[in-house]
Amino acid sequence: MKADVLRKRLVEVLNSWLTEAGFEGLGPANVLEAPDLEHAVARGAAYYGRARRGQGVRIRSGASRTYYVGIESAMPAVPGMEAPLKALCVVPFGMEEGTEAVVPDREFGLVVGEPAEFRFLSSTIRKQDRFGDLLENWGSDIEELNPLEVTLTLEGQQGTVLPVRLESRVTEIGTLELWCASRDGANRWKLELNIREKSA
Repeated sequence: MKADVLRKRLVEVLNSWLTEAGFEGLGPANVLEAPDLEHAVARGAAYYGRARRGQGVRIRSGASRTYYVGIESAMPAVPGMEAPLKALCVVPFGMEEGTEAVVPDREFGLVVGEPAEFRFLSSTIRKQDRFGDLLENWGSDIEELNPLEVTLTLEGQQGTVLPVRLESRVTEIGTLELWCASRDGANRWKLELNIREKSA
């Protein structure tokens, strides 16, 4: 952003967007002075760290969608028939960056040592769902995102089904961390999903 021509062009584009959106009456965008662009990111990071400790103003946004992980129903396998999918809310709408939660009173079976597909879903409509809610029928309110295929390993436990609890965390850099923690807490596996990029 040091080049004057780049800054001018960016301001022109922003002002054209304001005009298209009907805000031309407010005047052009106000360009703030930035005397030290070399250290802008470092200054922002330092200020953010101070704000986290209560020594500054922190702008909070939270998750713009509600996120779910797909849980297959426990039922006998029927050839040619896919098991019904339930949606477990792991990030409620508005969950703030840097916060985490544990799904209460629920355990799930995790197969270790074999490829597994984790299906993530999201909704911009269902803002009332709370962390840990398990939904069976949602119609078109929830859309499925790209699945995450991983092999979670544990030495000497190939193909074993372990009881785990789920923990989720929304990080400051815009990722959803979904942790699978064994019952005794000795083993933990992390799955990551970028929630700032629109999934196809």
